[in-house]
Amino acid sequence: MFYHDNKLQYRVKVEKPNPTFAKMLQQAIGGIEGEMRVCMQYLFQAWNCRGPERYRQMLLETGTEEIAHIEMLATAVAMNLEGAPMSLQEEMAKDKMVGAVMGGMDPRHVLSAGLGAMAVDSCGVPFNGSWIISSGNLAADMYANVTAESTGRLLATRLWEATDDPGMKDMLSFLIARDTMHQNQWLAVLEELGGVKGVHPIPNSFPQGQENQEFSYAFLSTELECKPESDGRWTQGRSIDGKADFEYKLAKPHGQKPELAPPDPRGHAQVEEMMNGRGGKGLLNKIKGAL
Repeated sequence: MFYHDNKLQYRVKVEKPNPTFAKMLQQAIGGIEGEMRVCMQYLFQAWNCRGPERYRQMLLETGTEEIAHIEMLATAVAMNLEGAPMSLQEEMAKDKMVGAVMGGMDPRHVLSAGLGAMAVDSCGVPFNGSWIISSGNLAADMYANVTAESTGRLLATRLWEATDDPGMKDMLSFLIARDTMHQNQWLAVLEELGGVKGVHPIPNSFPQGQENQEFSYAFLSTELECKPESDGRWTQGRSIDGKADFEYKLAKPHGQKPELAPPDPRGHAQVEEMMNGRGGKGLLNKIKGAL
């Protein structure tokens, strides 16, 4: 079950409504870096969690908090749209330079939402559930969560720079702070799971003896002319997971030249294509005999 409170998690105030900034805030709602993404990501990870109960509980609590962040941002969008023109005629009656005022406003805030927020990004693209990562592997999910919070914090700081409204800066400063906590929260789980050496390679439940270990810790360079002047950390020394040493190798083909069978006649490729591939000429003769 989920419960709600009729008050916002943090104050949302707008001193001077700005429809253009309302459009920008949509990225923090329905964009790939936005709160809908992390909200659904954490909730699905929780609902799918089969590990220790404390991880499921933590994910549920954080995912539920993100609902509050969506509410704050939706409120901010609506407040930034207060007083915005409901029609072009209305705006043109005041100023012929409509584009200067309406150019940065999303018309769907009027046409589809009646001066409210939507589940879309700043370009009006609907939220996409394929952005949600819930792999069933706790360590993999935690890395995905760190990335989500990092890009979310980056977006919030850019929005903070884009406004001079004190109320919006205050709200964003709270969201930035929560992103800081959540980054550390997911990293704390990874530390609790054993840190870099404990969780890697992910999944650590697969026996490394079953992988081709000749390539497990080799950096394969596709540079044809020469070896880079200076090696990076990823080409020498002990591997980050502590299980082997990095090495530098020039990439070379280990497989065969691909040769596919001719096209299936039912796919109706061109006759000339039928001549290629294994048994192509025999197939071509059969086709010609049927014509």
